[in-house]
Amino acid sequence: MTAVERFAGVLAPVVTPFGPDLAPAAGRLLGHCRRLLGEGVGLAPFGTNSEGNSLSVEEKIELLDRLAEGGIDPRRLMPGTGACALTDSVRLTRHAVARGCGGVLVLPPFYYKNVDDDGLFASIAELIERVGSDALRMYLYHIPPVAQVGFSLELVERLVRTYPAVVAGIKDSSGDWSHTQALIERGFDDFRVFCGSETFLLRTLRAGGAGCISATANVNGAAIVELYREWRSPRADALQSALDEVRAAYQRHPMIPALKAAVAAFTGDPEWRRVRPPLTPLDDAHRSALLDDLQRLGFKIPPWPQEPAMRATERRHVQ
Repeated sequence: MTAVERFAGVLAPVVTPFGPDLAPAAGRLLGHCRRLLGEGVGLAPFGTNSEGNSLSVEEKIELLDRLAEGGIDPRRLMPGTGACALTDSVRLTRHAVARGCGGVLVLPPFYYKNVDDDGLFASIAELIERVGSDALRMYLYHIPPVAQVGFSLELVERLVRTYPAVVAGIKDSSGDWSHTQALIERGFDDFRVFCGSETFLLRTLRAGGAGCISATANVNGAAIVELYREWRSPRADALQSALDEVRAAYQRHPMIPALKAAVAAFTGDPEWRRVRPPLTPLDDAHRSALLDDLQRLGFKIPPWPQEPAMRATERRHVQ
C-alpha cells in the first residue's frame, strides 16, 4: 500500500518485551512483529497492551528505528504517539511520519479530567498543525474506560470536517457497541472505524467498519484475520463464536500479563513474561489456569519460528 493509503483489517497493539534491566528488548520485538506480519496482522506498537505509557519518548523513537532497520515495512505501522504533553506528541508523530509510518494512533491528552471538546479539539488541531505534513494519517484512540477522557461523536465530526485528509479513522475501545455503531453510521467520507476487540469484529464489518485493533491479535492473529477475510461467508458466525471463547479465556486475567504469559509459553522463552512496574507478571496459578483454559478450548499454539539472524545493528539492542 502507499504511504497515505488508509488502514483496514486486523492490527495488534504489539506487546513490548523487556530485558532483565527492564529496557525494551528490540530483537524480541522485531521477531514478534515479523511473525504478526506473516499472519496478515498490522502493527500498532505503543498502544495500551504494548505498555506504551510506560515507555519514554526516546525509547519509542529507538524502537521505531530498530523496526525500520530490521526490515519492517513502516507502511504497516500505526504507532501510538498521543501523550499528555503536546510537545511529546509532536515529537513522536513527526518521527513516525519521517519514518514513513502508514498512520499514528493518538490518545487524547488524558491527565486533566472533565475538559471540554473545545480544549480537546485545540490539542489535536495544534498537533496536526505543528507536524504540518501531508503524509500524516491520524487515527483517534477512544478508550474512556482507561483514559477517562474520550472523543465525543461531535468532536470526531468536527475534527474530520476540519482535517478530512489527516483524521483518517478511530479505534473505539469504549466496549460499547452502540457507540461504535454510531461512529460508523455518521458516514464520514472514507473514515475508518476499528473496534477495540475482536468480540465486536463481525458486527463492525457488517455495519461498514474497517476492522479491529485488538490485544489478542498478538496471540490469535491468524484466526482473527480469517474472520476478517471470511465475514461474508456462512462460516462467519461460527468463526466469531470461536474468537469470543478464546478472548474470554484471556479476559479472566489481567490482559497484558496474560498475553505475555501466553507468548512465553508459545516461544518457550520465559523472558517474555516480564512487564514493567506497576504491572506484575501472572502468578503460577493464573498462568496455569489460562493455559488450561486454552487447551480445553482446543486452542492450537500458533507456529512460532525461530527469529531470523539479526544484523549487528540489531543484535546490540537485544536484552
